[in-house]
Amino acid sequence: MDHYEVLGVARDASQDAIKKAYRKLARELHPDVNSAADAEDNFKAVTHAFDVLGDPEQRRNYDMGGQGQGGMPGFGNMGDVFDAFFGGGQTRGPASRAQRGNDALLRVDIELVDAIFGSDREVEVDTAVRCETCDGSCCSPGTNPSRCDVCGGSGSVQRQVRSLLGNIVTATPCGSCRGYGTVIAAPCPTCASHGRVRARTTLDIHIPAGIETGQRVHLRGVGEVGEAGGPAGDVYVEFHITPSDVWARQGDDLLATVQIDMVDAVRGTSISLNALDGEISFDIKPGAQSGDVVVVKNRGVGHLRGSGRGDAKFGVQVMTPTKLNSKESKLMDEFASLRPAATPHLAEHRQGLFAKLRDRFFTE
Repeated sequence: MDHYEVLGVARDASQDAIKKAYRKLARELHPDVNSAADAEDNFKAVTHAFDVLGDPEQRRNYDMGGQGQGGMPGFGNMGDVFDAFFGGGQTRGPASRAQRGNDALLRVDIELVDAIFGSDREVEVDTAVRCETCDGSCCSPGTNPSRCDVCGGSGSVQRQVRSLLGNIVTATPCGSCRGYGTVIAAPCPTCASHGRVRARTTLDIHIPAGIETGQRVHLRGVGEVGEAGGPAGDVYVEFHITPSDVWARQGDDLLATVQIDMVDAVRGTSISLNALDGEISFDIKPGAQSGDVVVVKNRGVGHLRGSGRGDAKFGVQVMTPTKLNSKESKLMDEFASLRPAATPHLAEHRQGLFAKLRDRFFTE
């Protein structure tokens, strides 16, 4: 039978694909685990096919019409048999009780002012900390782990397996010490031999200027402590900015609406407002229209990467009075008589910044 068909691979399969196919079939067909009557014959066929195709020179000869070497695999392939069925047969030594703690994702709600200038925050979290009673040793104070009598401290036990290849020695994790090589005769009463306990702790978090909703900061080694006092995991802090009733954000620019009286729009005026970082002043030119935008440089959000800040942009909204007293009405009549009559008409539509400001939270 064709060796490629035996291994179930294409004729142009890579050497790595051939090795993977052989290892999979060897695990399934080995007589020690497969009780089928033809398991041994199939295992021999698979092994012989790999012996030929697994060697580039023999494979080349086989592809050119040769048969390849017959018989059982040579000593050069014995390691592949062991690796396929017994995982290599290597003794790895005792496992460590200390394990790295898990990483954690922490969501933190911040105000817009925190994102503009950056700030520091203390946040309480529920996490795993090193047990103070045993200092992570898992043992009752004054005691230590003792060597496992079953495995002699190696963490594994050996057993002989009879196979087609003869008696093979395999190593498996010791069931008495769970592969650690030591046993804890007197567990810590506080942590029950885990080396850690749950506790409330405080994290110091720096909020970078220019951070946006959904962005994260990586804090290394401040997460939960691992089993047996193992190293702490990391914390990823994800920031969410609480929407402002006044300000909206567009990149590193701040957007707001300033309402002015009709008279100030006609004559122009100076504006002074309390912004997020103190007073901010700018001028409204005479003849201002609703939708005009006034830009104040470097009063926006700090740049996350690099120095400087964005701009503050104010959309002008002209407020028309809805009620006039008799004197105001008379003055308006006089004003109207001094101006030529205007014919209402449809103006060209322009989608400017002021239209975007109507939805203050479109950036959130």
